[in-house]
Amino acid sequence: MIQLTGFAQFNDTVSHYISFSGTGNLNRTTPGGTTYLLNNAVKFQIDKKKISLNSMASHIYGKNPAAKTNDDLLAIMNLDVLKGIQKFYYWALTSFEKSYSLKVDSRFQAGVGVGYSFVNKDNANLEVSDGFLYETSNLAVTDKLGRTSYRTVRNSLRLKYRFIIKEIFRFDGLHFYQPSLSDGDDYILKLNTSFSVKLYKWLSFTTGFNYNRQNITSTENLLITYGLSLEKYF
Repeated sequence: MIQLTGFAQFNDTVSHYISFSGTGNLNRTTPGGTTYLLNNAVKFQIDKKKISLNSMASHIYGKNPAAKTNDDLLAIMNLDVLKGIQKFYYWALTSFEKSYSLKVDSRFQAGVGVGYSFVNKDNANLEVSDGFLYETSNLAVTDKLGRTSYRTVRNSLRLKYRFIIKEIFRFDGLHFYQPSLSDGDDYILKLNTSFSVKLYKWLSFTTGFNYNRQNITSTENLLITYGLSLEKYF
């Protein structure tokens, strides 16, 4: 639920970025018990003028007095080519996902595509990308076609934005729509938005809104979290 972060153009030197965020929520009542959700994520990025490599891993764990609600793992690595020097750029991506809440035992995606940056500055970023992903999935429940495992090719449409106001307030968004090319009823929707307030040059208070739906199994989750994030450029 933490989005990969894009930055403005760099010179020929190598720039590195690393961040960690720990967010969640807690509700304890008597009688009733404790309900909690923990969302931890780490990101690492290497940028040059023509190429940038982004990686991210996140884990969400949630539990209420009756049962476990979340045990979701997501790992992504993507490569952007020519993004720092022109509007049009190329990307390649690979990802692995395991989601208790969406009833996914494992999902692997890999693919390529193109993107367009409308704005790519230090304090503002707005871009749209599209491409194709090959996917293999193993499900914890049967889908609408009675399958527990399948392969498909998806179109992956992405909207990404970032706005920073006075170097203190920051809005981030990363939204995906991924329909299967072979079945219009099989689509994945991911909506991720966060708002941060910088407390110190490396420390921010962050709130996040995340919605995920896997239509083929009619499963979805909605997460609202808050906490702290740390970041470092070097």
